[in-house]
Amino acid sequence: MTSKVWFITGTSKGFGRIWTEAALARGDKVAATARDATTLQPLVDTYGDLVLPLTLDVDDKAAVDAAVAQAITHFGRIDVAVNNAGYGLFGTIEEVSEAEARAQMETNFFGALWVTQAVLPQMRKQGSGHIIQVSSIGGVNAFATIGLYHASKWALEGFSQSLAAEVAPLGIKVTIVEPAGYATDWSGPSAKQAKPIDAYSEARAARAKFRSAAIPGDPEASGPAILKVVDAAEPPLRVFFGTAGLPMTKAEYARRIETWEAWNDISIEAQGDLKAKQAR
Repeated sequence: MTSKVWFITGTSKGFGRIWTEAALARGDKVAATARDATTLQPLVDTYGDLVLPLTLDVDDKAAVDAAVAQAITHFGRIDVAVNNAGYGLFGTIEEVSEAEARAQMETNFFGALWVTQAVLPQMRKQGSGHIIQVSSIGGVNAFATIGLYHASKWALEGFSQSLAAEVAPLGIKVTIVEPAGYATDWSGPSAKQAKPIDAYSEARAARAKFRSAAIPGDPEASGPAILKVVDAAEPPLRVFFGTAGLPMTKAEYARRIETWEAWNDISIEAQGDLKAKQAR
């Protein structure tokens, strides 16, 4: 198998670090980015020239463009781009401040958009490439107390599905990875919390109870899984990581269809009959 060149954001820890190590361990090359590049020194110590450590804040579009250009100059190409950088913002819709809402979208949505736009010219030139967008089961479901995180991931999913249709004729693949709960620090040190309002205590307690009952996945198991996704001849547009995603989302879509069907008479009424109206 020909080795691949990866560009991965958010590689200081979590999925980004595990996937970086999985790629490097099999001989692939990785442009590994993090806000603090000193966290990447152990990768350099272990894998040497296979890894290019880069300081990057994905909120900064100019910095994204420069990092991608540096990676291409260094390695000559980018075969796999992984938009992993992101965090969870906990808070009800009323609780979240303007600054918190904008910051959430800047990182989780716009950061992924900037990286995607930056790698596409090179992938078009190559006539190949694979863009991995790290979404969440929260990209196809929504729960109380984390609405802005959902908004960022639903936006990511929407632009990525359009992207997939646009770039398929160019030989470029797109996959949206939708992890369930894992034993990472996503809801711990990496998370941000809006200032709580007492009226929403019950909603927070219910969500906490639900999350405490969930069995987290092993992050290390996602390393071999992501390699299978990027090595597939025909990779999926969407793939769940973890066991919770499929049953949860099947139930969610069943509820949606039930509601749409129950209200379909209103849908039909709202259509009207413009042709008959114009004929009068």
